[in-house]
Amino acid sequence: MVTTVRSLGLQGISGYEVTVECFLSGGLPAFDVVGLGDTAVKEARERVRAAIKNCGAKFPVSRITVNLAPANLKKEGTVYDLPLLLGILAGEGEIDAPDPASAFIGELSLTGALRPISGVLPMAMAAARAGVKTLYVPAANAAEATLADGLTVYGVENAPQLLRHLRGEERLAPAQRWEPTVEADSAPDFADVMGQENVKRALEIAAAGGHNILLIGSPGAGKSMLARRLPSILPDMTRKEALEATEIWSVAGLTDSSHPMLLHRPFRAPHHTLSAAAMAGGAQLQPGEVSLAHNGVLFLDELPEFRRDAIESMRQPLEDGQVTISRVQGSQTFPCEFMLVCAMNPCPCGWYGDPSGRCTCSQAAVDRYLSRISGPMLDRVDMIVEVSSVKFDELRSRTEAEPSSAIKARVDAARNIQNTRYSGTSTRCNAYMQPAQLRTFCQLDEDCTDLMKQAFDALGMTARSYDRVLKVARTIADLAGEEKITGACVAEALQYRSLDSKYWSKL
Repeated sequence: MVTTVRSLGLQGISGYEVTVECFLSGGLPAFDVVGLGDTAVKEARERVRAAIKNCGAKFPVSRITVNLAPANLKKEGTVYDLPLLLGILAGEGEIDAPDPASAFIGELSLTGALRPISGVLPMAMAAARAGVKTLYVPAANAAEATLADGLTVYGVENAPQLLRHLRGEERLAPAQRWEPTVEADSAPDFADVMGQENVKRALEIAAAGGHNILLIGSPGAGKSMLARRLPSILPDMTRKEALEATEIWSVAGLTDSSHPMLLHRPFRAPHHTLSAAAMAGGAQLQPGEVSLAHNGVLFLDELPEFRRDAIESMRQPLEDGQVTISRVQGSQTFPCEFMLVCAMNPCPCGWYGDPSGRCTCSQAAVDRYLSRISGPMLDRVDMIVEVSSVKFDELRSRTEAEPSSAIKARVDAARNIQNTRYSGTSTRCNAYMQPAQLRTFCQLDEDCTDLMKQAFDALGMTARSYDRVLKVARTIADLAGEEKITGACVAEALQYRSLDSKYWSKL
């Protein structure tokens, strides 16, 4: 007799149903697990054997064959420990076969306790799509599993507790749906930044339209300080966006029982020593930094210090909003719609072009430093802003700077306009306008067209940079509440494309 137990697996960041088939037969005692399982799945045999014995149950002296179906998909991780245990006990007659509308996932310790696992949210959502009504998960993962609609979730502490529940001896209480609690906002605020009004304006535009931005200036000017305050003015995530980002973080093992769901937009700031694989996606088909920043911000401080291949690996994801990782194990596609925010010095010593004249770098050294950023990569940056050193009077000023809440109100108003404009489409903000939308919503009058033509020739713009200037101009118009793009909007947008000719024109 074959006993079947429903379970779930992961393929990239998507869950899928797995059926655990257990067959106990006569012959020499053996325990085989088939179905294309990795080392962790093979090692489940010893964890399950010890857990069954330590639960007070009898491990069958039989030939045990377990198949993980579909057998053509590679199974990874320790998620199948619990269904393996239940399938063996049901085959031995210790418990009744589990309800076909129930699914089980979890890692077992040798004592029978259930340990938390990664990727519970995408597996729970896959279970709901597959028609599962009841899902049993480790207690530490129960809050995350309740985020999936249409499921009754039970958090299980250990195997004996679950066995008593299935036998009807001691029923478990279903987990309550997790709801976020109001937390004090501890994010850095723009009110802490004295001066730099032009940079604040640029970051406001970037936040309103989801544009990529590069801050370039001397050391200590406040580039990192300003960039780290960007999340405080970004619009709140919708539930759909939050679930998309949480699925990726769940697979990467970055969620926990106290914070099972991302409530704020992700802000990733990796160190400049990371590899191209860590940026785009790991060797084990795990999401990289570009995907972990999905629906949020990827901040690269000291941009020229990053490895060239790591920087160049972002070129295609920035265009497509998704990245396909191909490795020996297979191929996976991860979403990666994010804002790229970069900061850099203009030269190795950091003082090139500063009025103080402190720069000690030769022109050749400056050119080598700037050439670490390729032209195609620079072309994918919507806005380039020069961050000047703050004057003493600005630092000592007692005038309170504008808080993030006031800036966020304007950003939210601009995003509401965009939400209405792109309603019913996959476009979320101006930065991701498609060519047809660009022609519809970014029409220029004759004066604006003449201005763009002059700038196109003078700045040596490409077709891509031309489109990006139009998108920034559209965002500036949205912030001003203008239905049409005006000459002032175009002029301000062009201002953010002029610095690449100042620094990179000699390369």
